[in-house]
Amino acid sequence: MDLFVDIGTVGEVLRLLLDISILAFLLYQLYMIVAETRAIQLIKGALFLGILYAVAFFLKLETMLWIMNSLATVIVIIIAIVFQPELRNIFTRIGRGEWFRSASRARPEQLDTVINAVEILAARRRGALIVFPRKVGIKNLIDQGTKLNADLSSSLLLTIFGHDTPLHDGAVIVSGGKLLSAGCFLPMSEQTDIRRSFGTRHRAALGMAEDTDAVVLVVSEESGAISLAFDANLQYDLSSAEVAGTLRELLESPADEKQEQKREIRGEEREDEI
Repeated sequence: MDLFVDIGTVGEVLRLLLDISILAFLLYQLYMIVAETRAIQLIKGALFLGILYAVAFFLKLETMLWIMNSLATVIVIIIAIVFQPELRNIFTRIGRGEWFRSASRARPEQLDTVINAVEILAARRRGALIVFPRKVGIKNLIDQGTKLNADLSSSLLLTIFGHDTPLHDGAVIVSGGKLLSAGCFLPMSEQTDIRRSFGTRHRAALGMAEDTDAVVLVVSEESGAISLAFDANLQYDLSSAEVAGTLRELLESPADEKQEQKREIRGEEREDEI
């Protein structure tokens, strides 16, 4: 009798573990899908409102509770309207079964490829706009552009921006050694104190840096100046070395840094042997 009880107890524990594992897997995959859109900001806002409501509830702030309860329906409607494209994209991906996401950082040789192309474009006074996503996904912008999913190369970047092609006015999105999409139109900055000399590309780069955590590289068509926009700020007219150093600092993973250090050590050892 005790044996059957023990078997039943083990079965209940296994069912509980299976239930928790499946739920954790679904929540994690849902988060990974949400992270590819601006809807991640929606989650942060919802968590903030939830914490605010909990504080008001435990402290019995009657006025705050009345206001939040009265606005609950209105807030849900506003969220559904403002984030309608992101929510539609989330449910579309779930319907297609796109549960997995590969988040790849830029490698040193890939950054060198971009820098080489940017130097040539700057010398020719050809404008360029290159986006490097980080944690906040921008799949909605990728889908709106012309999908390429091509191997990253200097010649491809020069082809897009070095000539008056149909894609040269928009931005290209680079991630994981791939040029994912071109001809993408970025959100414009809403800042009112931007330098008047800044054109559409710089305003778009700054707007992207305000809405997401992406790093945006800009080449000015008028002056050939190279700039970087990230964390809602724009660093204007940087040297190639400054751009390369900043990009490596912002985009490379710790594993990439270790590999780069190993390559440098091996190079020094070879020089000593020679």
